[in-house]
Amino acid sequence: MSEIVVQTNRSVENDEQSQQIASTSRSSSLVSEIQTKHPLQNTWELWYYKNISLNFEQNLFKITSVDTVEDFWGLFNNIEFANKLSQNCGYYFFKKGIRPMWEDNANRNGGRWFFNLKKTNLTDEYWLEVLLCLIGEGFGDYNDSICGAFVLIKKNQNRIGIWTKDANHRDANMHIGNVFKQRTSYFGMINFEPHDNTKEVSYQV
Repeated sequence: MSEIVVQTNRSVENDEQSQQIASTSRSSSLVSEIQTKHPLQNTWELWYYKNISLNFEQNLFKITSVDTVEDFWGLFNNIEFANKLSQNCGYYFFKKGIRPMWEDNANRNGGRWFFNLKKTNLTDEYWLEVLLCLIGEGFGDYNDSICGAFVLIKKNQNRIGIWTKDANHRDANMHIGNVFKQRTSYFGMINFEPHDNTKEVSYQV
C-alpha cells in the first residue's frame, strides 16, 4: 500500500513539474516574441523644423533615429501630428547621415518632389503613407535614390515632399514621383524641382 502511495506522489510531482516546465516554456516564448524587433533596411532620423532664424541649419533639431519597425511606431505614436504643428514648423525624415539641407553632399545634386494641400487631416494621412513607403523601401530599384521626406506647415496650406539624390536621373525621379503620387492618392499635379535652380530640369506626374 505504501508503495502505491509513493508512486502516486511521484506521479503528482512529475505532473506538476511538467506543467511548470510547459508554463515556463510558454512564458519564455512570449517574452521572446515581445523582445523580437523587425529591423529596417536603413536607419532613419527624424528632424523637427522651426523657422526661428535666417540660418536654415539653426532651424533644424534632430529628435531621434529609428532602425526597427517597432521603434518607428513608438516614435510616430508619441509625437505631435504634423497637421497640429505651429505655422512655419515641420518634420524632416531622412536616412541616417544625410542632413536635410541642400548643402549636404548627398543632396547637392538632387531635387524634390512636392505638392501643396489645404490644412486638413489629409496632411497626416499623406505624411504617414510617405513614411511607410520610405521605411518599407517602396521605391523598388530606386530606393537608393531616396534621401528623405518632409512635411511643412504653412499659413494657408501644407506641403509634403520627397528629396532625391540626382536631379538628372530621369528614370529614377519619374519612378519615385509616380510611386509618391500613387501611395498618397493625391489627385493633382506633382512637380519636381532641382535644389540647384540653375539646372534645367523639370518633371511632372
